[in-house]
Amino acid sequence: MNKKNKNLLIIFTRPPQLGKVKTRLARDIGEQAALDIYNFLLQHTLSITRELQVDKMVFYAGEIPENDIWDNSVYKKKLQQGKDLGERMQRAFEEGFRLGYSNIILIGSDLFDLSHPDLETAFQELERYEYVIGPAQDGGYYLIGMKQPDGAVFSNKTWGTSSVFQETLKDLRGKEISYLEYRNDIDVYSDIENIKELQQYLQPKKI
Repeated sequence: MNKKNKNLLIIFTRPPQLGKVKTRLARDIGEQAALDIYNFLLQHTLSITRELQVDKMVFYAGEIPENDIWDNSVYKKKLQQGKDLGERMQRAFEEGFRLGYSNIILIGSDLFDLSHPDLETAFQELERYEYVIGPAQDGGYYLIGMKQPDGAVFSNKTWGTSSVFQETLKDLRGKEISYLEYRNDIDVYSDIENIKELQQYLQPKKI
C-alpha cells in the first residue's frame, strides 16, 4: 500500500456464483444469464478502476475466492463485516480511516454507466467538499465518499428501496456535499433492456 496516498477507493462485491448474484434480475432472465451479466459488470468495474491513481480495496460479501479477477498487487482484499448493508459500508469506511486515509469513496461492482472519469471527478470533488454522492435512478445511490467516519449516514435505512437517497440527504443536512450525475445500476430487467452490450447474454425466447 502506498502510504503517501490519502485517497482510497472501496469496491463492494461478491463472488460470481450461479444463483447468488443479481437474484432479482435472474427472476426475469434466468440464473446463468444473470451470472454472465454480473461477470461482464465485474470486468467493466475492473477496467475503470485499475489505472485510477488511488489505493484500492475490494470488500467481498461471504468469502474471498482464491482466484478472482482482482490483481493482488493492485487491490487489497477484505471481507465485509456487519448485519446489513449499512453496517457493512460503515465498517469498511472505518477500516479505511483507521489505516490513515482521508478521502474515501465506496462503489459497487455492477455499474455499467460508471466510467474512469466519473471516479476521477468524484475524488476531485472530495478534495473540496465533505461528502460526494452519486444518486442512482432507482432512488438509491451508486457512490458515496467522505472525509471522516459518519455512522448516521448508514443507520436506519431501508436498503434496496427508492427512499435510500432521500433518507441519506436528511442525515447530511447542513453538510458540504457534491452531487454527481445520476447513473443507472443493474438490478432488474428494465435496467438492461436498452443496453446492447448486455443483451448478448440473454437467451432467445422460445415461441
